[in-house]
Amino acid sequence: MSVVPWLIIGGLLWAGLFIKPAPVGSTVQPPVLERRDYFYGVARPADDRIWFAGSNGKIVSIAKDGRTERLATGTDSTLQDLATWDDQHGVAVGNDGVVIYSVDGGRTWQKSESVPRSQVANKFTRLRLGGADTAFAVGEMGALLQTKDAGKTWHRLRPEEDVAWNDVAILPDDRLLVVGEFGRISVSNDGGGAWADISPPVPTSLMAVAFKDAKLGVAVGLEGVVLVTRDGGQHWERMSVDTHDHIFDIAWDERRQQWVGGGSLGRWVTGSPAAENWRTGRLDATDLSWHTRVLPTDQGTWFIGANIGQWENTRWRPLGAGWQPEFLISLPAPVEKSKQP
Repeated sequence: MSVVPWLIIGGLLWAGLFIKPAPVGSTVQPPVLERRDYFYGVARPADDRIWFAGSNGKIVSIAKDGRTERLATGTDSTLQDLATWDDQHGVAVGNDGVVIYSVDGGRTWQKSESVPRSQVANKFTRLRLGGADTAFAVGEMGALLQTKDAGKTWHRLRPEEDVAWNDVAILPDDRLLVVGEFGRISVSNDGGGAWADISPPVPTSLMAVAFKDAKLGVAVGLEGVVLVTRDGGQHWERMSVDTHDHIFDIAWDERRQQWVGGGSLGRWVTGSPAAENWRTGRLDATDLSWHTRVLPTDQGTWFIGANIGQWENTRWRPLGAGWQPEFLISLPAPVEKSKQP
């Protein structure tokens, strides 16, 4: 019998036991931004970067020159919002009661362990800054939390209840105003110690609120609701805006002297300085993405949600292939004028 087959088998066995393959080339890294990403919050540190927070604990930093970087947050929980006091200190909140903060410009993040929790639900949906090292977070089960040490520790300002607060406005003289489900509005004149509910003019949920000054404010919500107050939140009037699409966010754009908001199905709304006249349209006829945040900047207004892009002079510029600005060539989106009240 020939021994050659046995020699071959023995050689293969020896190779399998003692020869270890060496890796060749480098590991393929996923792109910083992926098409499956959803983003819910945005912040602008003092160094001209812009941070976006969203699904799977992702925070992405985009520099002024377009460079993108994923920040190591240490969490896989979806982040709903973030805020920054300066170029070093920031905080983010999200699902499952997660709160993380950074003291080194986003290079590292730490989890805040001192966060009041509900036994029912613990999603935090919005952050607002209230001054040096102070911020407020709102969310499910009546959550309204405050930090005075840049996110390290938190305490509750309202008792737990079966309602979700979606936004909070910080006004002069220790005044706070929250808006939420079922059109609810509540005001505190002493920094959160005592509260007075305001009779809501609509039954639909309010998603965001912003003030131009101590008196003039705008709240927006589901089914195209736009409310205006001219006395610091004590009384509200519904404005006539020609849309029934949900509006998820509103902001005062100081540079352009207008209100700007975004929502479902690529919806945008703008309002005159006195919030009396409103216009609406779609960012692009071919892009019906939803957006939960708007951020006015000198270059344009960022819309953040199912995708990210800038909107300026009715031109929509989404971040596209390779996540560099991709300029879409299309006819301007039709503008739908509101009916005057």
